[in-house]
Amino acid sequence: MKRDPITRGYRPIGAILLEDGKLTPQGADEILMLQRQEELRFGDAAIRLGLLTTQDVQLALSQQFDFGHLAMAANGERPVSEELIAAYQPFSQQVETLRRIRSELLLRWLNKPAGRNVLAVASAERFDGRSYLAANLAIVLSQVGLRTLLIDADLRAPRQQQLFKLESKVGLSNLLAGWSGDDAVVPIPCLEGLAVLPAGPTPPNPLEILNRPAFSNLLEQARETFDVVLIDTPPAVSGADAQLIAVRAGAVVGVARAHQSRFEAFSQLAKSMARSGVTVVGSVLNEAPPPRRA
Repeated sequence: MKRDPITRGYRPIGAILLEDGKLTPQGADEILMLQRQEELRFGDAAIRLGLLTTQDVQLALSQQFDFGHLAMAANGERPVSEELIAAYQPFSQQVETLRRIRSELLLRWLNKPAGRNVLAVASAERFDGRSYLAANLAIVLSQVGLRTLLIDADLRAPRQQQLFKLESKVGLSNLLAGWSGDDAVVPIPCLEGLAVLPAGPTPPNPLEILNRPAFSNLLEQARETFDVVLIDTPPAVSGADAQLIAVRAGAVVGVARAHQSRFEAFSQLAKSMARSGVTVVGSVLNEAPPPRRA
């Protein structure tokens, strides 16, 4: 049952673990005894005794602070793809990097009252990690209480339906063709505040369907309904789709992959966006090498 954020109050980590069935009252007593003797944190004492795993403790902490975090089911099943590390590994270094990107975007661009809450995510070439970044960035934005919509506007080779394991057969292409309404937008139950508009069936004319007034109307409606709207786009090498989408959004983040993306192609993408009047908010380098120590 969802607790009222005003009345729920503080809950100790032990109480959360007891409610979730991860811990017995006897086990809690053993942990409290060791905690007092060794002056340990509750979670550290539980792990030392072998009563809980690090994942158990992290999941309880995420609930304590209302921080979205998913755990793999006992049978090994996952509600969304394991590529969505922001959902499964919120305390990892990779996700810490995503949170830094989120902070930069919130400082530099994302501001709903100013009308700057729609952002395209684009790359010059295939396999640069654009869809991966868009999905994980959408999750970390929703984790700070922002109502976030992720639109898969890659009508050529969409990935968001697979990443979020969506069963819906309708999506953006249906909506732009007038065959579907708001029901094409799918809330993600396990990730509060996040909704996804999948691409839908692949049309024979992606660029033409994106150029319809319905797409601009959709973005205007989404701009009002959500705090943040992220748009996953096809790679620029596939055609003019990404540029058209970015123009409608008004702003773009460029994505490249270390040791794979060509500098010339990425530079051309940024220049073409700027020439079209799109604000290039920044760029993200996937799999960047760690900084050298002095």
